[in-house]
Amino acid sequence: MIRILKSLALLLIVATAGLPALAQDAVFETPALNTGLGPVPDRIDRDTPRAAMASFLRAADDEDWSAAAHLLDLGELPPSRQAAEGPRLAHHLYDVIDRKAVLDWSALLNRPDALQIQGGDTEATAGDPRRSLLLRDLPLDVAPVEIRLNRLQPEGTDQPVWVFPVETVRHVPALHEMYGPSQFELALPEAMRTKTVGGLMRWEWIGLPVLIVAAVLLGWTVHRTLRLARRHAQGRIATGILAASSKPLIIASVTGLIWWVTSNVFVFSGRIDVFLAPAIATGFVTAALLFIVSSIEALLNGLVAPGEDVDLTLAKQAESRVLATRLNAARRVLVVVVFLIGAGVVLSSADLANNLGLSLLASAGAVTIVLGFAARNVLGNIMASLQIALNQSARVGDRVVYKGELCHVERINMTFVQLRNWDSTRLIVPVEEFASETFSNWTLQDPAMLRVLKLKLDPHADIDALRRVFDEVLDHVATLEIGQNLGDLDGSSVNVAEQDIFGIEVWFSIPCADPNSSWEVACAVREKLVARAAQMERDSGTPIFASAAAAGAA
Repeated sequence: MIRILKSLALLLIVATAGLPALAQDAVFETPALNTGLGPVPDRIDRDTPRAAMASFLRAADDEDWSAAAHLLDLGELPPSRQAAEGPRLAHHLYDVIDRKAVLDWSALLNRPDALQIQGGDTEATAGDPRRSLLLRDLPLDVAPVEIRLNRLQPEGTDQPVWVFPVETVRHVPALHEMYGPSQFELALPEAMRTKTVGGLMRWEWIGLPVLIVAAVLLGWTVHRTLRLARRHAQGRIATGILAASSKPLIIASVTGLIWWVTSNVFVFSGRIDVFLAPAIATGFVTAALLFIVSSIEALLNGLVAPGEDVDLTLAKQAESRVLATRLNAARRVLVVVVFLIGAGVVLSSADLANNLGLSLLASAGAVTIVLGFAARNVLGNIMASLQIALNQSARVGDRVVYKGELCHVERINMTFVQLRNWDSTRLIVPVEEFASETFSNWTLQDPAMLRVLKLKLDPHADIDALRRVFDEVLDHVATLEIGQNLGDLDGSSVNVAEQDIFGIEVWFSIPCADPNSSWEVACAVREKLVARAAQMERDSGTPIFASAAAAGAA
């Protein structure tokens, strides 16, 4: 037992002794570090990543660029030039970081070995000492440039330090040329470049509102110009393309102005650029994809669609109704595909996770949950709209009875169905609700149908005489203009359907060829039938209508 305990103790001592060596190995060895800069000032702390970055920012705020230069590895410069070039490079690097890098201080640990304790299996570097930390990737020419902090250990020293490596320092001039202050900004008075509230310079508080006003004016000008061009355009396709390109061109022009100004005139600091960069990427992608969708819709409407002058409610337009509904389905598929492509392009090009510094957004699962929860109603309506368009349960132009309302399906949009009532009023129904409710489609399958007039009559009424009168009324209506919508008159009938203490209920069945006009036909027949029945009552003296059951008539 004693031998086993001694063995375990020996293993523990060996493992413990190896930990410092493991941490010590997590460094980059270098022959020397900034020998041309002289002693490191007391204000510079390079022991941990957080202390090194904080020292760099404090020295920059005080414009002590000589001290800030000690945070850069100037190994590619001769020692004789380090004292002269180092402060300038430190100044330029600070300009780039201040304008384009939003620091995630949680990643800059206050440990010499930068060992990340939390994370477990979900973090690849958890539990391991690190010698290099990525702060930001910035596009430059062909490949992006990494802004990093590396842990270096010069020869002959026992204390490693955290500095910006030579791989970052060598690209500082090019980065500053692209992301540093513009010539316009450098020409401003020093007072305008002084930082004020929120860490923003005075010119930023003035330049941002000016940029917004200029973008609004440009968008308004483009809108007016396109509207004037649309008025003078000839041809349905040309007019449609101009109308379709209106919004994309407005968005593209406004986004282009903001992009050009923020790249060449007003290079805003990171606190503003963190929102502008994703907004610019979103604007360009939205304009491009919206133009594609709108142009395809305009071409489909001009080359394939039935046309605005075609009455889809007519029976002879059955094929046009199917075509219009299938075009709606194609639009929905196109919009969904374009939305997914656009979302992917925006998320990748805008680099939202790095720009915003939110580790939560870097998780694909979290993004899916957030977007799915926020857009569940919209996505539900879109999928219900696509379902209706594909299964053809309700087509554009169909006559339907929805919640007791007799309507035509006028439009099936992405999120709502537009129904036109008999009095030309519109009923707007969310697509998901419309698809989940039971409705009657009079036009589906066989368009021919029977309209039934339900009249409450006196038990002493002469049904045979009323049957003859009904046939005469149908023959008369058939000679009128509306009579062309009557079906085969052999299908007409008169039946006593019910009876109660108030009288008998007689059903007069009218064959109709077109359900879209059946209501008007039924109204015309009802009018003439009631008039003839009233005349019979006066002539014979025998009651026909039930005196106490007027409310029962339909």
